[in-house]
Amino acid sequence: MTETDTGATVRKKSTDGWTARLELEYGVRQERTALIRNRHLGPLMVQRPLYPEGEVCHTCILHPPGGVVGGDRLEIDVFAGTGTASLLTTPGATKFYRSGGRTAVQNQHLTVHDNALLEWLPQDNILFPGAEALIKTRIDLAPTARFMGWEILCLGLPVNRQRLSSGSLQTELSLYRSSSPLFMERLRVQGSKDLDRCAGLRGFPVTATFIATDGNRDLLSALRDLAPGENDALYGVTMTDEILVARYLGHSTFAARGLFTKIWSILRPEIAGREACAPRIWAT
Repeated sequence: MTETDTGATVRKKSTDGWTARLELEYGVRQERTALIRNRHLGPLMVQRPLYPEGEVCHTCILHPPGGVVGGDRLEIDVFAGTGTASLLTTPGATKFYRSGGRTAVQNQHLTVHDNALLEWLPQDNILFPGAEALIKTRIDLAPTARFMGWEILCLGLPVNRQRLSSGSLQTELSLYRSSSPLFMERLRVQGSKDLDRCAGLRGFPVTATFIATDGNRDLLSALRDLAPGENDALYGVTMTDEILVARYLGHSTFAARGLFTKIWSILRPEIAGREACAPRIWAT
């Protein structure tokens, strides 16, 4: 059975913003992965789990307000139990609006137990000019756990030619196995000067990272031959020990997600033992 605890959606003081928490736990039930615990407080929740490919549980995380403002805090905890196979995504981009000086926080902690595979494939985070945001994602893996996931960031509104000339962003993306760090990355952007540095973002508004465990070095050549979809975009793939990392630096979140979807499609048969099956929400 699935345990569901729907917490009250309560608006705190107007100066405090939203506080929202979501806790999901997956377990094996009748030879397929089931969402066995679903607790939420405030405006974070999930749609009904879907099974377009049999035993894998596809879940879409919803944030009904549609945007994040200064003072908002979103907390997501995911527990992938032993032997589970789960894929999580979002229906659209998460938008961080002009904050008025207060920081918006998005904190995500993913725990993956032995012989489990978690695929973390959210759509992009978009920072509007004037946004103040802190985004942290930590993945903790058991000795035989597997993971594939990405993070796509859009700084400003490049389609409207609006840069993140005011505001700031701090991100942390970290991956641990048995409490030992495998991958740690931090990004700090404070206005235009950090956007333009040659050792930074080189003027590009979109930066994205794809990471996967249990990488296969024999696939590096095929992955490096993929085209990022833009003539001046930067793209590279590296592998250290078991961790495969792909990076994109360019102008388009659509190009970044399209590129990463191709990478995922190539890696998934090797890591998950099954062909890629895109979440239905991506087609809407």
